[in-house]
Amino acid sequence: MLQPILALALTLHPSNFAQVGIGFAYNLVKFTAPAFIFGILYTTMRQTLWPVVPYSDYLRNQWHALFVPTLWWTSIYLLVMPWVQQGSRYRSLGGFIWRFINGNAAPHLWYNTMMLQFIVLMPLFWHLARWCGASAKRAWRIVGSTVLFTVIWLVLYDTQVFHGPHMHSWYLLDRVCLSFLIYGIFGTLTWSFRNWVLPWLQRWWLGLAAGALAAYYWINRDLFAFVFPVKLTDAPYYRPGMVIYDLLMIGLVVALGAAQIRHKRPVTVWVHRFANFAYKAFLANVFWEQVVWLTVGKMLAQSHLFWGILLTYVATWGLSFASAFGLHAVWQPLRKQLKNRVANP
Repeated sequence: MLQPILALALTLHPSNFAQVGIGFAYNLVKFTAPAFIFGILYTTMRQTLWPVVPYSDYLRNQWHALFVPTLWWTSIYLLVMPWVQQGSRYRSLGGFIWRFINGNAAPHLWYNTMMLQFIVLMPLFWHLARWCGASAKRAWRIVGSTVLFTVIWLVLYDTQVFHGPHMHSWYLLDRVCLSFLIYGIFGTLTWSFRNWVLPWLQRWWLGLAAGALAAYYWINRDLFAFVFPVKLTDAPYYRPGMVIYDLLMIGLVVALGAAQIRHKRPVTVWVHRFANFAYKAFLANVFWEQVVWLTVGKMLAQSHLFWGILLTYVATWGLSFASAFGLHAVWQPLRKQLKNRVANP
């Protein structure tokens, strides 16, 4: 949620010093998007791998949980807030439909487009996990193949897309699931080999933290190698330093989560409850960000940049989750009433 807010702050043309701070903050939170993919695959394997869930039942559940909210929120962005579209605005029905599909309806929906591909392709990850089974040899073979593919993909992106000859024509590659494949496969394997992976991550968390700090320095050096003003597009997900940073930060989050669960910390109940509504809150966040920014956030940021960003972020976070919880509370009774009417006309 913080990333589009930082992009808005840069439109105010802050000082170079402030731009450096925004760049640091932007890179710091970049791991959250890959971590979400990792978490989706890890959780889906935990819930559906054994016993086997029929694909039709799985898709039916995901349709109500993910696809229906996507349809509603994408429609809201295109019809109510057309100015948040990425690139040019739609001028025809075809343009409307294309932006609906490709994620250009709002700054964050590119990620939603990519994430839903993992949902549809889940049988491939089920097959991968079952083929691997408990065989460490097969698991390492998958890890090696995934890393090799990721290296090739990063070279392709760096030479052809990122400031390359296809920078504008191939920009949709950032929302193809192959770009985040490593996080999905590693999430799948972490669940399959959790009895070995989780203790290992907890044992070596200090090394992970040191590596993450080094990688964080690397990605900031890459970003500020370009001239001012800072452009957040110069810090894409598909550079070696960023992938390493993301993986190390995911490892730290997993180690922390596993330790909290092992010690049965009360915070895990709170985290689990909010995680159930994280996707719906994510879909809503740019809507509330715009409301807060245009009413009070921008005015405050023009005089006190830090406080303007902080207020916009906290308010956006709170309103996004409040709307997710609230809509769920309203919809559930209505849904029961509709079912009763259908069953008893």
